[in-house]
Amino acid sequence: MRPVPASRVLLLACLTAGLAWCGLFPGGLRAAPRLPQPRNFTRSAHLMGSHFTFTAVSADDSLAWRAIRAGIREAQRIDRLCSYWDSTSQITQVNRAAGIRPVVVDQEVFDLIRRTLKLSELSGGAFDITFAGGEKIYTFDRQEHAALPAPEVVKASVARINYQKVLLDPATHSVMLQDKGMRINLAGILQGYGVRRAQALMKQMGIQGGLINGSGDVSCWGKQADGSLWRIAIGDPAFPQSVSSWLTVTDVAVVTAGNYEQYFTVKGQYYGHIIDPHTGYPATGLRSVTIICPDVELADGLDEVVFVKGPEQGLAFINGLKGVDCTLITNDGRTLASKGMQLNYYHSMGAPASQTPTTP
Repeated sequence: MRPVPASRVLLLACLTAGLAWCGLFPGGLRAAPRLPQPRNFTRSAHLMGSHFTFTAVSADDSLAWRAIRAGIREAQRIDRLCSYWDSTSQITQVNRAAGIRPVVVDQEVFDLIRRTLKLSELSGGAFDITFAGGEKIYTFDRQEHAALPAPEVVKASVARINYQKVLLDPATHSVMLQDKGMRINLAGILQGYGVRRAQALMKQMGIQGGLINGSGDVSCWGKQADGSLWRIAIGDPAFPQSVSSWLTVTDVAVVTAGNYEQYFTVKGQYYGHIIDPHTGYPATGLRSVTIICPDVELADGLDEVVFVKGPEQGLAFINGLKGVDCTLITNDGRTLASKGMQLNYYHSMGAPASQTPTTP
């Protein structure tokens, strides 16, 4: 076989390169196809008795919708497992057996209850899932009431509230409520847990940026489709449907709880629906609490702790925690913030334009 002259090798290489480039431009030289660009895909759902919004950032619309549907199903699964209102849930089974026998629950449920008890201990009982055993002696109807219930009635209403009487057996992962009439309700932390689990599932499926909002329990990761971080607004209790401040964040949870939609007044004094489990009286002093930390489940529980402790003690409690910040709005309209908190405040009632996500 004769060797090919170097001049012919060079000519063949040029011809081959020419043929390759011909497909890249118009009129014989075609442009390279554009890669799909990421977009924000959003869907809403009614879950755990609240309004949820799921946003996935992806260049693959099929993947985005699959991940969102998976996140919704995960929240639904957790609700069926842990709902206080579902007659078949494991929490209902524990409550039915109060004072009688322990109930074996899934490891997942056992671990969740154990974490709530650790938060109860950390907060000195300000957070307590046995609040469900308290008597309902208030009507939060936004009306003026003549007086608070009698002190003996208030005291009796919290007689069955005591997180220390939730007995856990790690060997059998069983739960028992020590006294008859006790009940547990995970409502103070369940939405945050649902958001956390749904987010983990969506990330596992390949969604590198997204945001889940479970009725004020927000957790975000990655970036928006345009490359920007997530802007989380904090409402103004004095002006419904308005915004007092905002944060620009990623890979963090921002959980806001308000005490101004369910309330009553006595002689002009405002009483919100969050009850101090120690005293039986509504927690006073705060209208809104926003917690910022990496774990949305923890943030969901901490907002209630701060409400119960009140402005000064609540702020001091958060300042003593590592990696957690908060901002508070008091009954008299003051905004307080923890030592590491950085907020952007609105100087007018108008909110800046935000990116509109794609919806199905």
